[in-house]
Amino acid sequence: MNWAIHFHLIAAIAWIGGAMFMFVLGITLLDKKKQQEVYPNIGPIFGYFELGSLLILLVTGVLMIMQNGLFELFLSGETHEIKQLLEKKLWLVFIILIATVIHFSIALKTNGKQRTSLENFFSRSSSMIIFFLNLFVLHYAIVLRSMLR
Repeated sequence: MNWAIHFHLIAAIAWIGGAMFMFVLGITLLDKKKQQEVYPNIGPIFGYFELGSLLILLVTGVLMIMQNGLFELFLSGETHEIKQLLEKKLWLVFIILIATVIHFSIALKTNGKQRTSLENFFSRSSSMIIFFLNLFVLHYAIVLRSMLR
């Protein structure tokens, strides 16, 4: 299991760090001309990098759930603090996955093209949801890890 937590941490750093970078870039790069120069060039690279990180997070997360006996805890009817925290974290991850699919779909469809106001709304909204929910997922990860030691 030691290798899974290390890969999970590296992928989490990449995922959350990348989201923070894009968030800061998004709120500081207000000039539309500069945005049209920057985003089409870094967007695809960043997107595929983030998808790789997300895939590693999902695979290692499932492995750690199984290796720590948490899958059996889910199936039991017991009420346990670890189970409740993990359920909250997994619901947030599920919402992040949906937001990522929305954001990535719009990004692929509109890269290098003018977005409609609706596409802009959903792209930015999903990006904000991903960014802020990442912070809550990180919190639950820290709490869970400290409880599992």
